[in-house]
This record gives sequence, C-alpha cells and structure tokens, in this order.
Amino acid sequence: MPSEHASSFQVGDHTLRYTEFGAGDRLIVLTHGQLMTRRMQAPLARSLAEAGYRVITLDLLGHGESDRPTRSWEYSMTTWATQVVALLDHLGVERAIVGGTSLGANVSLEVAVAAPSRVEALIIEMPVLDNAIVAGLIAFAPLLFTARFVPAAVRGVAWAAARVPSGNQWVDVVTDTLRQEPAAMAAAVHGIFFGRVAPPKSLRLGITAPTLVIGHRRDPIHPFGDADMLAGELPNSTFVEAESPLELRFRPERLTGAILEFLTNVS
Repeated sequence: MPSEHASSFQVGDHTLRYTEFGAGDRLIVLTHGQLMTRRMQAPLARSLAEAGYRVITLDLLGHGESDRPTRSWEYSMTTWATQVVALLDHLGVERAIVGGTSLGANVSLEVAVAAPSRVEALIIEMPVLDNAIVAGLIAFAPLLFTARFVPAAVRGVAWAAARVPSGNQWVDVVTDTLRQEPAAMAAAVHGIFFGRVAPPKSLRLGITAPTLVIGHRRDPIHPFGDADMLAGELPNSTFVEAESPLELRFRPERLTGAILEFLTNVS
C-alpha cells in the first residue's frame, strides 16, 4: 500500500494543507470542487499512487484545513492557481501533472495559462465555462446570501455536520463540505462571482499541454457543452464522457483506467 501523509506550507501569510500519496518519479497535483476539500480526491489519489505516481491533494485557500480568510479579494481562480505553483516550489518540483474537478478544473486551466512551463499535462473533470454561467448563479447566489445575511444557519449546519460519525469516505466528504465558516464561505463565493470564472477562450486556445477532459450530460452546473467545447479548443486533448458526476466517485474503474492510459501516453 503506498504511503500517505499530511503536511502544510506557507503562501504569504496563509497556511495551506495537503496530503501526499506514494513516491513515484512523476508528480500529480489534484484539487477539489467549490466548498469541498482535498478528501474528495483521496480515492483517485490512492489509485494513481498504486500505479506508481506521486500524488498531492491540496486544500485551496478557504477550503478544508487550509486557512480561511474573510476578505473576498483574497479569493480568485488566478490566486488559487498561484497557490498550486507555490506548492510545486515548496516541493522543489519543476513540472507536474495538474488536475481537478469543477473549481479545481478551472484552477488547473489557470495554472496552464499562468505557468505553462510547470505543467506536464492536465486532467480536467467537469470544467465550468461559458455554458454554466446562469446555472452557477442560480446554485451559488443563495449560498452567498445565506452566508452573508443568515450566518447562524451556516453555523448550525456546520455544528450538525461535526457530530456525524466519521469513517466513511463519502459521508466524510459531505460533512467536510457542510462544515463552513460563514464569513470565509461568503468571501470565497463572492471572490468567484466577481472575478473571472476561467481563462477566456483567447487564452485557452494557447494551452498546449496534453489534456484529458472528462465531461458528462447530467449536471447543468457542469454542462457537457463546456467539456466538449474545451476539448475542441485545445490542440492536444483527449475527451472522455462520464456516465454521471458520480461515476469517478462510486464506480471509478473505467475512468481511472482512462486517466492511467492518458498518463502513459503522455509520458
């Protein structure tokens, strides 16, 4: 069984937490969805580590065990991308495979735009691009409102989530997500709403790193059209259609196999 251990590093005044799996020669950095934590990527990280990769799952600022500042200007896709690059600097690694889900997918695209020489390849699951704007507003505007104006409700949900017994991977992912701090949650959502959600098409067209794009047809917040469009824009992409947003979580064999095949082909 590959080793795994948690650690931390500093970015400016803030501490970010991560978990390292395995000890292979090639590094993969995986990031999570909005308001979620690095725990969601642990099963995939273990599978990739068993295949011989060194894998890092990172809690971005405002998430999980990383610091959660309450100033909205500290949150943006581009800022989170600089944190991924800072992780590579901290590890003393020149290049890595960078990937993520939803928010993490968009952050990975920002890393490829900001620091292309640091990106060996990309794994992009459920990107949030042009076709997701309206659904995203509908889904996350109530969260912003609640965190700003009804913080007691957020604290109450967090209190209840903290009392759910731990030990089940996906129960723990859900309770991690529900354990929010109102001011930090509001700041993070506000930062996303009022910054750019992803690199514009003019910048995406310049991403040359080999990219695996995973999309599905059953989630308006992560439209199939966005994943399909991105795969068509990138000159060195491979597209895989998932059965649902839950396939990689609960029936991961097919998609994990596709990820490993992609990584073998870009070695």
